[in-house]
Amino acid sequence: MGSGTDMQYRHLGRSGLKVSALSLGGWVTYGGQVGDDAAFACMKAAYDAGINFFDNAEVYANGESERAMGRAIKHFGWKRSSLVISTKIYWGGDGPNDKGLSRKHIIEGTKASLARLELDYVDLIYAHRPDSLTPMHEIVRAFNWVIEKGYAFYWGTSEWSAEQISDAVRVAETLGLIPPLMEQPQYNMLHRERFEVEYKPLYAKHGLGTTIWSPLASGVLTGKYNAGVVPEGSRFDYKGSPVIQRIKESSLNTEAGKAKLRKVVALEPIAKKLDCTLAQLALAWCLVNPNVSSVITGASRLEQVTENVKALAVLPKLTSEVIAEIEAILENKPDSAPERF
Repeated sequence: MGSGTDMQYRHLGRSGLKVSALSLGGWVTYGGQVGDDAAFACMKAAYDAGINFFDNAEVYANGESERAMGRAIKHFGWKRSSLVISTKIYWGGDGPNDKGLSRKHIIEGTKASLARLELDYVDLIYAHRPDSLTPMHEIVRAFNWVIEKGYAFYWGTSEWSAEQISDAVRVAETLGLIPPLMEQPQYNMLHRERFEVEYKPLYAKHGLGTTIWSPLASGVLTGKYNAGVVPEGSRFDYKGSPVIQRIKESSLNTEAGKAKLRKVVALEPIAKKLDCTLAQLALAWCLVNPNVSSVITGASRLEQVTENVKALAVLPKLTSEVIAEIEAILENKPDSAPERF
């Protein structure tokens, strides 16, 4: 890991594990949108900047993202203890038992992910979505087994409701098993209700950690789509993911999406005043929230990693006055959201 870095490290919830405040995720980018050369360059730039947390999932690029990340780790020969690697289990394939959170799929999916990553274990493993068709005690027991076998150190959830997370904690405590430690929700300037309101009681009560995704709202908060045009090579230009195309449609071709773009335009003077990019402002805004353990960024080019890391320098500039200016533009602060200062 690079020396002399200004990277911050935060405890993941109520645990002893420290994750970099900014992290790097694979999603459709590695093994999908870009090849190994770009993936390796981005991961090395991230590692050299002090990023220790790299996020993945069995479904990302149909498993190719895990393979690309695994090749990079092997190629650079990084010390395993210097890395925090995650994967997520839910969508593993088309077979009747290749998806969901049955004990069978959790265990088989974990082993398959480790094989693709070429690792003996991951540090974090997530239930990528809730599974209402599988009993909670089966889910909790399966993740506990994965940890007890040494395939992972901590388990958590992604896009679960506060009620579902609390239910999992209750079941784990009743059975004397390991409860979920962290949640991976969407959180950004334009999407904040669940993180700031629904999960609010869980941070203190259960020591919930968070590794948030889409801090730039799939690139909307970078300003690159302000003109309603999709730049070549951008996330919305990638045709290989139906999910991305749906997000593009809702972001650029709906009234709600256009209203959000107007807010992004209005944020430009604030970014200029702080001598930063819109992306850096959006990332720093997320990091100001004390309940954010790590902000998962995406990058298809080395330069994006370098620029994203500069968001850390923006943090001290986000005074209460600046936050108030931002809130006046966003006009979406939940009534019961905590003060950020």
